[in-house]
Amino acid sequence: MAFKLNPYLNFDGNAEEAFNFYKSVFGGEFAGGIMKMSSAPGTENLPDDEKGRVMHVSLPLDNNQTLMASDIVPSMGHKLTQGNNVYLSLHPDNKEEADKLFNALADGGKVEMPMEDQFWGDYFGSLVDKFGIGWMVNYNPAF
Repeated sequence: MAFKLNPYLNFDGNAEEAFNFYKSVFGGEFAGGIMKMSSAPGTENLPDDEKGRVMHVSLPLDNNQTLMASDIVPSMGHKLTQGNNVYLSLHPDNKEEADKLFNALADGGKVEMPMEDQFWGDYFGSLVDKFGIGWMVNYNPAF
């Protein structure tokens, strides 16, 4: 079985800000722009502060991967609970790229483990970015 797995993130009103940040880290352009809640049928009754929330955004990355997201809609009963149940694991091609990605994502966030050579042989670090998303950066020189 062959398939592609795309991480899909949820935010509480700051998906656009987060994705502009991720775009500055990874480069690229949003596929199809940023779709707002107000563009969907049946959303005319949403509170004004929710109409500008992101319904869908996707940022194509290298290697045919895509990072996607939306904002929750509180008036529809959605609730965002941030936690440590999801980390996105990046696997760059070299130490320099690992450091570049790690440092960019750590800006304004919290470093859990700094980038260091680890006992298992990889160069690894982990952090939670300023939007509450957990990231692991792992460079394995054998691959």
